[in-house]
Amino acid sequence: MHGLEVSWFACISLLIFFLITTKLKPFYNNLPMIKKIIFSGVLILFMSVWIMAGVKLLFHVPITIELFLSYSLIQSFGIVLIVYIMESNKEKQSLLSKIIQMEKVEVVSHLAASISHEVRNPLTTTRGFLQLVNESDDIPAVEKRYIKIAMQELDQAESIIRNYLTFAKPAPEVIEILNLKKEIDKAINIIVPLANMNIVKLSSESETCYIKGNTGLFQQVLVNILKNAIEAMPSGGTLSIEGTVEKSLAKVTITDNGVGMNDFQRKRLGVPYFSTKEIKGTGLGMMVVFRIVESMNGSLNVESKPGKGTKITLIFPLNSSG
Repeated sequence: MHGLEVSWFACISLLIFFLITTKLKPFYNNLPMIKKIIFSGVLILFMSVWIMAGVKLLFHVPITIELFLSYSLIQSFGIVLIVYIMESNKEKQSLLSKIIQMEKVEVVSHLAASISHEVRNPLTTTRGFLQLVNESDDIPAVEKRYIKIAMQELDQAESIIRNYLTFAKPAPEVIEILNLKKEIDKAINIIVPLANMNIVKLSSESETCYIKGNTGLFQQVLVNILKNAIEAMPSGGTLSIEGTVEKSLAKVTITDNGVGMNDFQRKRLGVPYFSTKEIKGTGLGMMVVFRIVESMNGSLNVESKPGKGTKITLIFPLNSSG
């Protein structure tokens, strides 16, 4: 009966600490492993003190120093050990995933460097001859339509090879100081016709700041992401691009309210040959995006939920001299 009489205190304490840990979860997730371990130990120590103090003050149960120390230390040591094991396994899993990803990237890079030029040359020659045939007056209009389709397919193949070449050698030969606001405006001007065709409303707001990179490659990054965002809204929607400065970092945030991605799709974004467009996509566009961003010493973060859209954040070191 005594246990039932004090159960209300245990229930209330559990509820309080559940609410506290839920509130602190975002803060906890952003901590490095050592700080997570320390934070967890301190939190459990505080919980142990709370429980012991409540038992003594509310129910007048005698608490000795030995009991207090043993209870608190066992609780704290246990949670510290559990957090250490969990975070170590998480880091190992993350490292293993990166190694696998790097191996795939290396294979694609070698493949791209070895065959892209050899394949590109005959494609260019073939397209040139088709262009000459298409200009002939002896070819009926119906057959010219077939020639046009063939030329479009050759252009698509050439685009894929160009992506391979960019992927194999993403480091720009010319490094420039880029005005982030102007680069965003330039990318929007390029993508406006596609947005209008798909009934997508564009909104843009950017601070004037500067980053290091190559304007051609950076435009490829922005246009690829914007194009994917528009294609993710087949029934129309809103696409926003925001450029901001936080401390020593420049951030470009691109948000759409399209079909979104599940966790599996989001984690595999940028993996060679994986595409959310199924048979219509090759996955090379985002693969190149990741590689170019990496070559600019930047990072790319993706947040997405099915049916609620996607937010992609590009982060680059800020260049103080414009």
